Amino acid sequence: MEKVSIIIPFFNCSYIGLAIESALNQTYQNIEVIVVDDGSTLYNEKVTPYLSRIKYIRKSNGGTASALNFGIENATGDYFAWLSSDDLFHPFKIEKQLHYMKTVNAQASYSNFYLINEHGKIVSSPQGMAFPNQVQFLKRMRRGCVINGCTVMLSMNLCKEIGLFDETLLFTQDYDYWLRILPKFRFYYYSEPLVQYRVHSKMGTKQHRLQARKELLSTTQRHTHIMNELIKRTIQKGI
Repeated sequence: MEKVSIIIPFFNCSYIGLAIESALNQTYQNIEVIVVDDGSTLYNEKVTPYLSRIKYIRKSNGGTASALNFGIENATGDYFAWLSSDDLFHPFKIEKQLHYMKTVNAQASYSNFYLINEHGKIVSSPQGMAFPNQVQFLKRMRRGCVINGCTVMLSMNLCKEIGLFDETLLFTQDYDYWLRILPKFRFYYYSEPLVQYRVHSKMGTKQHRLQARKELLSTTQRHTHIMNELIKRTIQKGI
């Protein structure tokens, strides 16, 4: 059985204990849960009850990308899954997504998801976006990110080839990474919701909305030429 490394970046998040619980409660047994403490000064006590069951590593504050990279560098799994400290995995998340990836021979996949509120109540219909073909998916990704980071599972071999997340990006490190993957690997979509994505007032994207929008624009522009070429090639292949 392949091992899956679930990496949870943690910085002053009151929901961290719930996230860890959802990672540890996976039906798929061959996992390691890595909590990367990105210099937290609050809610560290919520991690303490789980220290015997997780790999806990602490570093100075550097942002989500640096925490993910530190987790990947310390991971021993064959696959990598990212869980934000305020979100939740469905108990079958790893089992179902890994089985799907092996079935279609995928190196990268993302899934459907629900929105939840501050109290953990589901407040939306499934939010994932499926596309009729690869060209439509690439055209949409050229304009902005439609992949929720916590629904993603990647093979570690892919990570070795693509490299690590860009630590200069504070808000679009995930979107940038997916765009770097796409010219070399196809993202496969699993339609069942496997993640609960929490929307709350202290989300970084809400607190720094203007800065995040500027970074999104620059990230999109940086990849425009490569995405245009990729779309042309994909059209020629008729995918």
